[in-house]
Parts: sequence; C-alpha cells; structure tokens
Amino acid sequence: MPRKTALKTRRPARVQPSLTKDRITAAAVELADRDGIESLSMRKLGQTLGVDPMSLYNHVRDKDDLLDAIADAVVGEIQTTPADADWMASLRDVLLSARTAMLRHPWAASVLETRVTPGPATMRHMEVVLGILRRGGFSIDLAHHGLHVLGSRVFGFSQDLFDDKSEPIPDPAALQAISDDMAAAYPNIAELALAVRHEGGLGGCDDDVEFRFGIDLILEGLERLRERERQRGGAATAT
Repeated sequence: MPRKTALKTRRPARVQPSLTKDRITAAAVELADRDGIESLSMRKLGQTLGVDPMSLYNHVRDKDDLLDAIADAVVGEIQTTPADADWMASLRDVLLSARTAMLRHPWAASVLETRVTPGPATMRHMEVVLGILRRGGFSIDLAHHGLHVLGSRVFGFSQDLFDDKSEPIPDPAALQAISDDMAAAYPNIAELALAVRHEGGLGGCDDDVEFRFGIDLILEGLERLRERERQRGGAATAT
C-alpha cells in the first residue's frame, strides 16, 4: 500500500497594496513626522513602502513634486465650517484647526514656505478663508490683506500668492478668461486674482505692505483692548 504523503497547504502570497501617489504621500508624511523632514529621501521612502525606490517615480516626478504633495496633504487636514456660520466664529474655527494641523506636523511650515504653486487643498483653504471674509462684509482688498496676515500667523510666514512682478499684465480679455476658468471651483480666489492682476487694481503682493498691515492690525487691536479695559476700570471705580 503506497504511503500517503501529507499535503502541504500553501499560504497565499501576501498581496501588497497597489502603489499610488496618495499612498506614497501618506507614507512620506509619516516618515517626516517620525524622523524629521531632513530624513525624507526616495531611497528611505521606498524602504518604508517595501518597494524599489525607482518605482516611486511612476507616481511623483521628483523630490519637489513629493514635497508639494506632502505640504498640500497637511493643509488638507484643516477643517472647514458651514457657510452660514458667523464669520468671526467660522474663521476662528478654521484657524484653530490649522494650528492643530501645524502642531501635528512641526516640519510643515518650512516645506510650505518653499512651495511655489499651491496644491488643491491649499487652494480650497484659501477659498474658504476668502469666502468667510467676503461673506462677513470685507472688501476684496481687506480680504486679501487678511489672507496674508492670517497665513503668517498660522503658517509662520506670509506667502506671495500672486507673485507677478516679473510677468506682463495680460489684456482684459485674457484676464477675464483666467477668471472664468477658476470661478467654478474657486470663485473667491478668481475674484482676488483678477483684482490683483488687473491694471489699476490692488497691485501685486508686497511683503513690506503686508508686514505693515499686520503690525497696524495688531496695534489697533491692542488699542481697542486697552480702551475696553480702561472703560471697565472706570465703571468699576464708579460703582
């Protein structure tokens, strides 16, 4: 009688999740959180994901493209608020959420400061902030300044969103076309872009102007608080 050989059950091969840009970005963010942004390299990221580092280039062009993606991913963590909420409460919620995201990823400010082109999440964040300010009754000029000063407070720097000093000013028809292309997804950004770029409009973003605006805003706010405190002290003395 022939001996029966024991049948060995073969374990199914472990299937690795498919490599996507989102998965690469998430792994890069985790790596930067754990080991610092200076540790982020294609080689180390490939090791973390268990893939050949060269395969990453099928999804990201280069290191700069990866940095764009992780910066935008951090901004994408910032929560938004309902459109019909009070503007001050809405803006406060957005800014506190932004601070939480930045504290969660301490390296993010240094990366965001070096990015040239805002990603989709960054565009949505700017659209939300501009929308809150515009619905709150702010002019496009004040909303523009507000976007700068709030960005510098949250992200640690004031980014030139529309740095067009070296570019020729398009003709009115071209400007309108740019505005029309953006208006569907980002109506407030489109309005700001048109105002900034239009000849005789707001003019380009100027670091010195934005810095002075931020200082004046802080000083005037402190003056209002000082006066409020003085009035409360006077009322207490009178009673």
